[in-house]
Amino acid sequence: QVQLEESGGGLAQPGGSLRLSCAASPFTLDRWAIGWFRQAPGKKREGVACISSRDGKTFYSDSVKGRFTISRDKAENTAYLQMNNLKPEDTAVYRCGAEWLECGGFWATGNEYEHWGQGTQVSVSS
Repeated sequence: QVQLEESGGGLAQPGGSLRLSCAASPFTLDRWAIGWFRQAPGKKREGVACISSRDGKTFYSDSVKGRFTISRDKAENTAYLQMNNLKPEDTAVYRCGAEWLECGGFWATGNEYEHWGQGTQVSVSS
C-alpha cells in the first residue's frame, strides 16, 4: 500500500522555523512530483509548494514565497518543506501529496495528486 507520512509539525513562535518531512513507502519518489498543501479551520485547502521529479523545478504560492523552501532527498526518499519566518496565518494542517512526474499547471489545486499523507499540525503563536 502506497503511503506518504508527514512529520515535523508542532508549535512555533512568530518568526520561528519548522521543517516538515514527507516520507514515502514503498514506492520511490523518483518519478513523482511532491506538493505541500495546508488547510486551516473554515478555510479552503491551499497549495503552498511543489517540486517536480525530473528537473527539481519548484513552485510556490505567493503567500509563502521567500519564506518556505521545498526540497527532496532521493536517497532518503523524502521531501521537505523548510518554513522560516513563520506567521500566525501559517497555522494549519499541512499535508503532502504525490503527482505523477511534474507539477502541473494547476498544481496548487491538488486535483492531480494520486497519493496523500494524513497531515501534520503546524501552529504559530506567541
